[in-house]
Amino acid sequence: MHPDLAGSRADTRRAARPVNTAVLPRWVIAVAAVGALFVVLPLVAMALRVDWPRFVPLVTSESARAALLLSLRTSLSATALCVLFGVPMALVLSRTSFRGQRLVRSLVLLPLVLPPVVGGIALLYTFGRRGLLGTSLSMAGIDIAFSTTAVVLSQTFVALPFLVLSLEGALRSVGTRYEAVGATLGAGRWTVLRRITLPLVLPALVSGAVLSFARALGEFGATLTFAGSLQGTTRTLPLEIYLQRETDPDAAVALSLVLVVVAVVVVGVAHRVRPLGSLGPGRWPAPSRDPAPDSRAPQPTSGRAG
Repeated sequence: MHPDLAGSRADTRRAARPVNTAVLPRWVIAVAAVGALFVVLPLVAMALRVDWPRFVPLVTSESARAALLLSLRTSLSATALCVLFGVPMALVLSRTSFRGQRLVRSLVLLPLVLPPVVGGIALLYTFGRRGLLGTSLSMAGIDIAFSTTAVVLSQTFVALPFLVLSLEGALRSVGTRYEAVGATLGAGRWTVLRRITLPLVLPALVSGAVLSFARALGEFGATLTFAGSLQGTTRTLPLEIYLQRETDPDAAVALSLVLVVVAVVVVGVAHRVRPLGSLGPGRWPAPSRDPAPDSRAPQPTSGRAG
């Protein structure tokens, strides 16, 4: 067996072993338990507050079904846009070097820390009827603000950094040695990208896309500011929950539980994907430092020919 391959399998076995908590101070475990309770207890409290006998009618009302279907459609569209724009952005940030690169990376990741309402205002003054691009679009008969397209753009704006961050980290982790080997063997840039780079980071791409979908599904502030709340057009499930909280608290709690379940499933799927940059045994073994000689090459003979 190749020594690098054997070492990779040994590392995999070591990573799969459970961590012995005896090596940690007890106060660390206690603080971690308190942090876990801080996250879990509100969810338990919400589940206890659900009116279970009326749960199905509450989550299957006409407005609830319309909001859920709209959220799923727009989140899938936003995820597709995140993949379309996020993959090239991550490739440029990880595989090139240019002046102002740190500033560009900071601007790309800005929606992670920017209040969603501020993002909605920025989108409104960009694509609104009197916005930077909205005036020209309106003259062409295209109105984006307060439409389903505005919902997709809002979700893409807040979810795009998740995919870029995940994919850029994976690209930096796997390095460039396989790409260099492919280029040395005569593969073109597009072939290297399609046959080597993207397959190497495919788990990270899937994980980032799933997390982007989850973020888009839960988007609220930017959507409300830029798209409004029109039933069947822009009222996504978070907006429906917010409105139901004022008129029917039981429906709001039931719909919140549905959103929590969907989010838990999505995050669980993301974490079941192979770790970022992981090269499983047998798929991409490390190149040998001492490759075996070609069996077709003539072998040296000892002594004189008889």
